[in-house]
Amino acid sequence: MIYDLFVPVPMILSAFNLQIQMVIPPPVRPPRVTQFLKPYVLKMHFTNQYVNAQVTHSPTATVASAASSQEKALRSTMENTRDVAAAAKIGKILGERLLLKDIPAVTVFLNRNQKYHGKVKAVIDSLREVGIKII
Repeated sequence: MIYDLFVPVPMILSAFNLQIQMVIPPPVRPPRVTQFLKPYVLKMHFTNQYVNAQVTHSPTATVASAASSQEKALRSTMENTRDVAAAAKIGKILGERLLLKDIPAVTVFLNRNQKYHGKVKAVIDSLREVGIKII
């Protein structure tokens, strides 16, 4: 029969004791683009319940460090996870994590609706207090 020739791939692999391992390389942008990118970019996101901040490495498009008020250890120590005080604490924790990874400076990326006021100001000012330079 013709159907005997079509054996599923997992059965073939198990017959020869082979395993497939997928290697997914990190996304890398072309060199002509990476020379104009800022190396580390701070991005902030605020919801009605939580404060999130992350620093991405632009040439490799990976997250270098992140902090969020959703983390269980932080949630238990905070009285409120969405106000300006929570944003300041997230900025301080993110700054300490950046210093542990030897990242001395970041560039701030603000969305169109974000102004240097309130929670945004609290995150950036607490990063400065820890010792991170804002480019």
